[in-house]
Amino acid sequence: MKLILVTLVAAFFSCAEPQQEGTAVKTLTPTEYKEKASKEGVLVDVRTPEEYAAGHLTEATNSNFLDGTFAESIKGWDQEKTYYLYCASGNRSGKAAKLMQEAGFKNVYNIGGYQSLKSAGLPTKE
Repeated sequence: MKLILVTLVAAFFSCAEPQQEGTAVKTLTPTEYKEKASKEGVLVDVRTPEEYAAGHLTEATNSNFLDGTFAESIKGWDQEKTYYLYCASGNRSGKAAKLMQEAGFKNVYNIGGYQSLKSAGLPTKE
């Protein structure tokens, strides 16, 4: 009986592991975004409205990850589109991208922090 239980537990964990590997958030450096992807997809700044107002990438829309409404707002977004997310450092945008992937979005990229994107020469609106 113990052998069967151990075998079932081992099988369960071995089946669950590959799913976690497939959920890694895709990232692009600011340079990669600038060179390869900046002409397609939806650019989303997940910082607060105050951070966004202080300066953001020209084509970015703002969807505040910290206010608790982000998960609800993405329900109305087209899951077939490609999304590029950024914040101040890449932390919030990584969490937001993970949340979007878990909601069924396939083409979501974390492109890092605003200052790095600005330093890479992407157009900004101050």
